[in-house]
Amino acid sequence: MKRIYSIDFTRGLVMIIMVLDHVRDLMHTDSVTHSPTDLATTTPILFFTRWITYLCAPIFVFLAGTSAYLSFKRKSNVTESRKFLLKRGGWLILLEFTVVNFGLFFDPGFHTLIFEVIAAIGFGFVMLSLMLRLSLKTICITGLVIIFCHALVSLIPLPTGSSANMALSLFFNPGASMLSSNRAFVMAYPPIPWLGIMLVGFAAGKLFELNVGERKKIFIRIGFAALGLFVLLRFINIYGDPSPWSHQKNGEFSFLSFINITKYPPSLLFCLITLGIMFLILAAAENAKGRLQAIPIVYGKTPLFYFIVHFYLVHFLLVILLLLQGFHWADLDFASGNFGRPKGAVSGIPLWAVYLVWIAVVAVLYKPCVWFGVYKSERKYWWLKYI
Repeated sequence: MKRIYSIDFTRGLVMIIMVLDHVRDLMHTDSVTHSPTDLATTTPILFFTRWITYLCAPIFVFLAGTSAYLSFKRKSNVTESRKFLLKRGGWLILLEFTVVNFGLFFDPGFHTLIFEVIAAIGFGFVMLSLMLRLSLKTICITGLVIIFCHALVSLIPLPTGSSANMALSLFFNPGASMLSSNRAFVMAYPPIPWLGIMLVGFAAGKLFELNVGERKKIFIRIGFAALGLFVLLRFINIYGDPSPWSHQKNGEFSFLSFINITKYPPSLLFCLITLGIMFLILAAAENAKGRLQAIPIVYGKTPLFYFIVHFYLVHFLLVILLLLQGFHWADLDFASGNFGRPKGAVSGIPLWAVYLVWIAVVAVLYKPCVWFGVYKSERKYWWLKYI
């Protein structure tokens, strides 16, 4: 089965947006002291700079599931697909705690080990490999139940500190724990809620077997249904997100409160609005072919390569910036998970400069991604299947 344009376009588009979040997180002056979604301290432009990047992880995870389905259909049997998903999942988890963690922190001592989106996808692939013999309907229902109901797990009355409580917390909730006196483990992407998104994405792969016109109509219907349900549940303000919205100092900030949903872990409302938008993007991408639209395709075809390289590039630029701002190498703090930024000192760049660096990074990576895409398509080395 040939590559599907709308998948590569949508994945590439959100990966372009992803770089904005990481540039802001590493380089913005206020990123280590203020949350961009804290309505008490944020500005609308800073809020939306962060909020638009909420699209990235859920769409990336969903389409990873969709791609797994399309790959499964190409394989000769379930055993072969299961073996591939197990290897791919294990490889991604290993990659997260080595190459990705180092690119994020530049800490050779690995004092902070963080479980983020790459490991969450890896975990999802491992679990999906164990479910391949289930019907597509069962996989879809399982994913939807996780998305709609995972928040109810916190209501299970388990003794604080018990093994069951700790296990549920590890798999369902973000948190941090000390592995030793100077080494921490951070669960940023609890795997079960993200697994729900991947399972629904896997089931949605079936839609891509339909003709373009038919699946476009279905994408539009699903997209607007998800957004409509988001608005309804958010207005009711009882279930769907741990942070209810409230009226603020003006209409603009009340709207920000309304859409200020929870990513860690991904709440039901978070999934509805981000995946609803994703379905509308997929529908629009089905017929939107042109030179400008072809740019995201380049990144969408080389997602893991682009993901890893952009982290190293952005972090390298941060180190150069800190040295240019007058800090010495000895001042840089890599071991505490601070990306190298000196504690207690003013560093970084204003928001307008964050946007300039974002555009520059995306532009610089265009040619390398073109090269790697061609390299991967022309060669059949076994390891290229995992990148």
